[in-house]
Amino acid sequence: MDWTEPIPALFLFILMIYFVLKLGTIWNKSSQNLPPGPRPLPLIGNLHIMDLKRPHRTMLKLSKQYGPVFSIQMGPQKTVVLTGYETVKEALVNQADAFADRPIVPMFQELAQGFGVVFSNGENWKVMRRFALSTLRDYGMGKRTIEDRIVEECSVLIKKFESYEGNPFETTTIMNAAVANIIVALLLDKRFDYEDPTYIRLLKLVNENIRLAVSFSVTLYNMFPALGFLLGACKTIKQNRDELFAFINATFIKHLRDLDENDQRSFIDSFLIQQQEEEKKKKTNAYFHNENLKAVVANLFGAGVETTSTTLRWGLLLMMKYPEIQIKVQEEIAKVVGSSQPRIEHRTKMPYTDAVVHEIQRFANIAPTNLPHATTTDVTLNGYFIPKGTYIIPLLSSVLHDESQWEKPHKFYPEHFLNSEGKFVKRDAFMPFSAGRRACLGETLAKMELFLFFTSLLQKFTFQLPPGISQEDLDLTPAIGLTTSPMPHQLCALPRF
Repeated sequence: MDWTEPIPALFLFILMIYFVLKLGTIWNKSSQNLPPGPRPLPLIGNLHIMDLKRPHRTMLKLSKQYGPVFSIQMGPQKTVVLTGYETVKEALVNQADAFADRPIVPMFQELAQGFGVVFSNGENWKVMRRFALSTLRDYGMGKRTIEDRIVEECSVLIKKFESYEGNPFETTTIMNAAVANIIVALLLDKRFDYEDPTYIRLLKLVNENIRLAVSFSVTLYNMFPALGFLLGACKTIKQNRDELFAFINATFIKHLRDLDENDQRSFIDSFLIQQQEEEKKKKTNAYFHNENLKAVVANLFGAGVETTSTTLRWGLLLMMKYPEIQIKVQEEIAKVVGSSQPRIEHRTKMPYTDAVVHEIQRFANIAPTNLPHATTTDVTLNGYFIPKGTYIIPLLSSVLHDESQWEKPHKFYPEHFLNSEGKFVKRDAFMPFSAGRRACLGETLAKMELFLFFTSLLQKFTFQLPPGISQEDLDLTPAIGLTTSPMPHQLCALPRF
């Protein structure tokens, strides 16, 4: 049933009662100095003023009216939005522990059940995050071993691009498949062919859920979970989750059959060994159980695919939009690397290319609203009192486009990361991976992938728009989803040699 169809009056009455009861929370009882914000309406809160397809745009406008810390209400859910580099840094970095939780979001809770690393809290989150970080490093994250894997995958991707012989093609599935093979190598110790139907299906499940996660149906469900039975998008997300979990379940059963403590080859192997250790010790507070395994693997697979592949697609699109920048990158690659394979060691000798990669991440604004946080305790920020358990949105879009931090925040301008001598400079307001306790745990892997895939492709190809489309016609409006990907488009990869 579509959300626009009439909902029975009795059901609306029940929701109204639910909303009124929610007003009796600690937030409303508090006499402290609470963040300001627009006046909410009964039942719907501030829903009527929100751009539900791109809520970060409304939040940016509201910040100009109410300041860098303000509140909005989505149905009965009171939310505090943090905007601008200084405010977001103060919360996520300087007061990291106080802003380290995830809120209980009905759809995320339904999907993860409090397990895994992305949507869990407390000791489960600490144990799973610590294990995930150390194990990914053990299997090469940030090291030469995974760099070699990425270089091998670059060669396969280049051959795939060459197969189109300069004709237009769409890159979404190909780029997802190439990037996903890196995290798959760490998780499963295997590689999938780009045309493998199982692989394509898994990527489709992840992409569809990311797209549906910010649909109005899911927004409505998160505000009023009792409406879930009416909303098709919620059912689709759960079905996709179940199908992904079934694959993970079948995979780790295979690993369990062949498990050798002295020959661990993948993340799943290491998890299963830990699971056996817990069983031997008969721990009552065990964390290495199958539900956590499925959730952690799903978290790493989803996070390890979507953001990096989307950033690379933005990169190629921007090179077509700004061919003069593409030429400068290619000239630097030719000067530093020549015809040999780009490696991470080349990055420090390629300041312009490094600046372009960073600017792609800043400009693309992949996760504009960030994933939500929650306060672990009562806290004061910028003079405002924020109660324990408050839903927090640290608006990354406002950091990456902060007018006090960037010379040309709304332009694609690689010089943001270059000094007057043309040397690369780090910028504190560069936060595409978030910051603090909940910063992306795959940041080092993503940075390596972005540099190697981008330079390898620019070394071999010049990217042009299909015939009949000009730079002026090229639309940089992002698509709608939990991450902001480019609109579907085709490109031509013309071999350079």
